[in-house]
Amino acid sequence: MPAPRLRGTLHLPADKSIAHRALLFTAMGHGTATVAMHRPGADVRSTIAAIAALGALTTQSTGDDGALVLTIAGGGRSDSAALPGSDPVTLDCGNSGTLMRLLTGAATTRAGRTTLTGDASLSTRPMERVAVPLRAMGAKVTTSDGHAPVVVDGGAHLTATAHSLPVASAQVLGAIALAAVTADGTTTITTPGPTRDHTERLLAFLGAPVTREDHATTLTGPTGWECRDITVPADPSAAAFWLVTGAIHPDADITLADVGLNPTRTGIIRILERMGARIDVTPAGTVGPEPAGTLRVRSGPRLTAVDLTADDVADVIDELPVLAVAMAAASGTSTVRDAAELRVKESDRIALTVAGLRALGVDAEELPDGWRITGAPVRATPSATRAVVATAADHRIAMAFTVANLAGVGTTDCDVDDLACADVSYPGFLDDLGALT
Repeated sequence: MPAPRLRGTLHLPADKSIAHRALLFTAMGHGTATVAMHRPGADVRSTIAAIAALGALTTQSTGDDGALVLTIAGGGRSDSAALPGSDPVTLDCGNSGTLMRLLTGAATTRAGRTTLTGDASLSTRPMERVAVPLRAMGAKVTTSDGHAPVVVDGGAHLTATAHSLPVASAQVLGAIALAAVTADGTTTITTPGPTRDHTERLLAFLGAPVTREDHATTLTGPTGWECRDITVPADPSAAAFWLVTGAIHPDADITLADVGLNPTRTGIIRILERMGARIDVTPAGTVGPEPAGTLRVRSGPRLTAVDLTADDVADVIDELPVLAVAMAAASGTSTVRDAAELRVKESDRIALTVAGLRALGVDAEELPDGWRITGAPVRATPSATRAVVATAADHRIAMAFTVANLAGVGTTDCDVDDLACADVSYPGFLDDLGALT
């Protein structure tokens, strides 16, 4: 039911997109370094378990600020990056598509066989989009009818290749880049639209010869790097839930500390501001290769409708379910188009988002590549009825509808059928909700 007032400062979990890369890239480097992060979720813990299984993780401790600090010994040399080990190994990627795709590329640098498995949800996600470009470079990659398990027989001599990806995917780009570190010559990866640039930023921070111009990334190999200590900022995708909540709630003032402000990840801020949200951004310099700072969102006038198409969607693909909640509270009719990729995430997020909004009494229509939502003012009082929203164990769906309930979106209160799945990306989500209320 709606909360009467929301106040507080939150310290959010580490950005999992950066955390996956920081852990893997350090495990591929030369020497020993630390990776520090707050409250890693289940996806990131799958990456920690994977590098431990490879023999790269040496110690874990807790820093003075409460962060988890992992000491990692890389398996590469200064002139040739590589994951450690040569014996056959099976690595469980859990629910993480980012981990499985990045590991597929990274595993080409090992001399032995690497088998990548995942949970039931991950095992339905498309993996040929990674395997095809890696095979074009000479890698030996086998999928199971296009899905996990994925088997990589590493150590093959790879050829630097020009790739033109059919989908703008930072995960596929990252996998190719990690394989390209062993190839002779320059590998070029061109995407049809913008992607997150965490791979390029971190590789450049470590000293690898990588550049990015518009939608083209180039990397010259063979190359390696010396390990460097890395601190992972807080996740802007986790911040999105509270930015939306604060923007649509009638009495909110929420501060989010040490959040990553990479321009490829702040689309949620730009779109909410287009809708009329009051968000203050206070930069605090860089955390390693990534900019970070403090966000503050306060109640303001009712948001207005927005239409999102391809360029918008690329910036907020993970935040679209909670942006749908903002649209449901805005005046007018909002649309999302060119977001068919949502149907092959952890769930069919288009179908589940629209079904959940309808269960709340919101006027929502499912489109082949998005949705159309006509908003209504939020409620300040509990409803006489309650709906149950199906999540299909999808963490972003569960959290989006939890904050919808918190803000009074729709005509009825709701329960989500599986809130425990929030731990995939946001451990302690309910604790933070309680701190604000």
